[in-house]
Amino acid sequence: MNQVAANHLFVFLEIFSLEGGIQSYVKDIFRAYQGLNETGKADVFLLRDSPDCVNPFASENLKFHYFKSDSPQIGRVKMALALLRYLLQKRPQQVFCGHIKLAGLIQTFCQLLGIPYTVLTYGKEVWEPLKNQERRALASASGIWTISRYSRDQACAANGIDPKKVQMLPCAIDGDKFTPGDKAPELVEKYGLNNAKVLMTVARLWSGDIYKGVDVTIRALPQIIQVFPEVKYLVIGRGDDQPRLAQLAKDLGVSDRVIFAGFVPTEALMLHYRLADAYIMPSQEGFGIVYLEAMACGIPVLSGDDDGSADPLQDGKLGWRVPHRNPDAVAAACIEILQGNDQRCDGKWLREQAIAIFGIEAFQQRLQQMLQSSGVRSQESEER
Repeated sequence: MNQVAANHLFVFLEIFSLEGGIQSYVKDIFRAYQGLNETGKADVFLLRDSPDCVNPFASENLKFHYFKSDSPQIGRVKMALALLRYLLQKRPQQVFCGHIKLAGLIQTFCQLLGIPYTVLTYGKEVWEPLKNQERRALASASGIWTISRYSRDQACAANGIDPKKVQMLPCAIDGDKFTPGDKAPELVEKYGLNNAKVLMTVARLWSGDIYKGVDVTIRALPQIIQVFPEVKYLVIGRGDDQPRLAQLAKDLGVSDRVIFAGFVPTEALMLHYRLADAYIMPSQEGFGIVYLEAMACGIPVLSGDDDGSADPLQDGKLGWRVPHRNPDAVAAACIEILQGNDQRCDGKWLREQAIAIFGIEAFQQRLQQMLQSSGVRSQESEER
């Protein structure tokens, strides 16, 4: 591997005090960064995390600095002062701004000191028109990273960004953590899934997140039951929308088919994926890491057809993509999946494809290339 003799600075809101898609993605970046054969070192500033957080990534080439305070304003001022001091003293080759909410601060300091910076974006936080300061920060960045073509297109359209400026670093899947296997008898017993064809969704059940499509899948169940009377729908997640969803299932006469499992910790998720005959989430995602988790467990997947899931599903090569608010389309696709006559139902093939394209090794190679190209861009800007 070519060495990138560089020192980098990453600045994030929080990584260890909150669980979510962004946090999981950033941990993959740290994991990959640690594995690069480089002389490069990075410092990581975390605005809302404290030194008490469990952090498995601290090492010689990844040093973490925490700025959590009882007063959010004081924490922000402390980080801003430390950031300015760091930039003046260390002059990092590249600064990576980990959230659009930090971009204004990063732009102010980096432009003042002539240090190039890259902004990391994920999904909905950049899909709407941003504040002027945030738009200027994106426009002045030497690069923008995002997780999917859809997320790039949405952000560019809403904020007048040049798509050529955006590089893709899609989410990664750990093929050692998510593996195929038999249905665990104790979980089959727990959820009453004996002899059932199981559809599954993992999603927050918040009233603000109805785009996840759990209600659409419930509406599809009466049609699916006509072909597969033994079907059950296992919903993993919690939130204030659960009573509405439970009432919907009751109104449609399918409440005995819908099992709300509640919150399941990450370490127990793999065993739950293995319960499924199909992973169903007709949603609008920035990417949709859950689709990769299911595929790595050998489970066929269904997504919406107008979102970032086009990337993990490879435009339909690896799964079914349907109009995300259409119960008839969801029902028809679920029936096809449960019939199992399509290559996309071949769990071994599905897992191989997902890991080849989105495994940790592929992610690490992409990260290496992007760090090198950001280094080239910063050298070019210095020469100019």
